[in-house]
Amino acid sequence: MSDRITVRGLALRGTHGVMPEERVLGQPFILHLTAELPLAAAQRSDRLEDTLNYAEMVEVARAAFSSRHFDLIEAAAGAVADAIMARFPRIERLEVTIEKPHAPIDAIFETVAVTIGRTRHD
Repeated sequence: MSDRITVRGLALRGTHGVMPEERVLGQPFILHLTAELPLAAAQRSDRLEDTLNYAEMVEVARAAFSSRHFDLIEAAAGAVADAIMARFPRIERLEVTIEKPHAPIDAIFETVAVTIGRTRHD
């Protein structure tokens, strides 16, 4: 499959993390969503109903990400992936990456990230 729709750099604020200060102060997270699905019908018809409405995908991701506190970004990414796959049955494969650029690590780094993949046949 080479057809995909990608949303990169979705910035959301959350209180996810293991450390107590993360639960109180919160921090920014960056999500990247890549959905693989057939897009030939949309190419031919030029109609929204023949594709994936990425605005709706963003809202589903935002709702799942904000639904509760997650200690691990692995769990948050899994919740986002599961919610998107449940809402959009035309998606054949999905990748959700969550970056945590301000993770409480005593080191200089750009970001830490987790990527979760799902396929329709999982």
